[in-house]
Amino acid sequence: MPFLLLLTLSFVTSEPCTSLIYCQGPLLHMVQTARIFPDSKIFVDMKMQHDEKTTLENFHRFIKTTNKPNRKEIKRFVNENFKHFQEFDDWTPPDFRPNPDFLNRIRDPEIRDFAHEVVQIWPKLSRKIKREVLESAELFSLLPVPNGFVVPGGRFREFYYWDSYWILKGLLLCQMHQTVRGILDNFAFIIQKYGFLPNGARVYYLNRSQPPLLSLMVGEYLRATNDTEWLRKNIVWLDRELQFFLENKLTTLVKNGVKYQLAHYVAKSDTPRPESYFEDIKSAKFLHSPEARAELWTDLKSAAESGWDFSSRWMVDHDGGTKTNLSHIQTRRIVPVDLNAFLCQAFGTLSGFYTTLGDHKRALFWLQKSHLWRQNLELVFYDHEDGVWYDWDRGLNQPRKGYYASNLTPLWTQCYDPNLSDHLGQKAVQYLSKTGILDFDGGIPASLVNSGEQWDFPNAWPPLQSIVILGLDHTGHPQAQKTAQDLAEKWIRSNLDSFKATGQISEKYDVQFSGHSGRGGEYSVQHGFGWTNGVLLELIDRYYGREK
Repeated sequence: MPFLLLLTLSFVTSEPCTSLIYCQGPLLHMVQTARIFPDSKIFVDMKMQHDEKTTLENFHRFIKTTNKPNRKEIKRFVNENFKHFQEFDDWTPPDFRPNPDFLNRIRDPEIRDFAHEVVQIWPKLSRKIKREVLESAELFSLLPVPNGFVVPGGRFREFYYWDSYWILKGLLLCQMHQTVRGILDNFAFIIQKYGFLPNGARVYYLNRSQPPLLSLMVGEYLRATNDTEWLRKNIVWLDRELQFFLENKLTTLVKNGVKYQLAHYVAKSDTPRPESYFEDIKSAKFLHSPEARAELWTDLKSAAESGWDFSSRWMVDHDGGTKTNLSHIQTRRIVPVDLNAFLCQAFGTLSGFYTTLGDHKRALFWLQKSHLWRQNLELVFYDHEDGVWYDWDRGLNQPRKGYYASNLTPLWTQCYDPNLSDHLGQKAVQYLSKTGILDFDGGIPASLVNSGEQWDFPNAWPPLQSIVILGLDHTGHPQAQKTAQDLAEKWIRSNLDSFKATGQISEKYDVQFSGHSGRGGEYSVQHGFGWTNGVLLELIDRYYGREK
């Protein structure tokens, strides 16, 4: 039993989650390194049978009597002090409609039937937290919220931040306005309590956030409902969420002798991820100092904050070359295009909200932030020759040239000079054609690096399809719009082929073959799947449900 590793954790100074059960400490270390469950997430989602104080007393007594417990003894301890507990009630949202109006706009009968099948999945992914959990929240790792919500699916049984944007897009298309308002109320509740919106609804996610798409979610809800009453009541929490990014995620880079302040992903924790504890210990086994391990674990959590967990995008060596081993991860070194494009859009969206409410002082504050970020996206990230935006490597003060789907994110957020829209669309198509991205049958790959990690080749992820396809479409350039349509139809066909073969919707797909699920990473492919459903319905409505 590798208790010596406990000594390497003793110097830790940054662990925002205080739980000595679910976030840090010798009990967590003992259970997770014993590997009594095939997935580290299983243990940290279990319910304590006693309060934390009693559980820790039982643990100390257990260690004293067993000295060096074996795997069987550890398993018995877990069974005596924890239990698997169904934290959620299955819940059918009251505004669920099996045949929402948009289905009637779909001309192709096969695609219409497929969209109808996807709509029927929403109740299967809908959850409400049980009263027992709400009344005894201290016994769970779950962050309780008052309203029902929609989960991704599979091992992801709670809500997740950036997944929720595409889930909400799908729900709004299905006219489920009440459900969406409840989800947004949950997010406001979480921000009010913790000061930001975490990666997901567990205490062990309280050291990291995810791509800042909340203001965009609210914008979609307001377009569908014009519910300015909700906005007036909750805009303070949208403001606080973006202030959180300004206060905690900015870094300084230098380009051509000019200093810029932009955002990067940086988690405030230097211990293994509780939900992937065993995996993170394994990743650090080749590192020989406590400091090096702490740096690695901080970068792993920072990559999880990006949503791209994991990818060669974050793995670099000293001379800037791309690596394919997690021990080389340096997330904080990279200033990512997509995060800064998301913030540029969010700042502008929040400015518009304040204008709607007549608060012109705050509207101007956020508008100036949006303009600054738009300017810096061009000055720092944009490559005029290639026609895309590249991440910036702070270690070498140079762009990270190489294909990643994130390179086109500013097209989606429309954070560029609108007078250049046509030119940017043309250049983007040339780039995608030159890199071979348009040649795959199963969608747009996250990268062209086959690292074995799930946010690399050959995987195609739903949010990246939405970002690239609709980004091209936004430019208005005829060839870009035609390319967007071709990519959308290809993606929809791949999802349909897979559904015909398996009866399931996957979280990711293989770009090499239409209808094949993705692979790689720390866990098997999950099904459900919230954001896949949302992106499918979004693209089906755009490309099969409207006049061309």
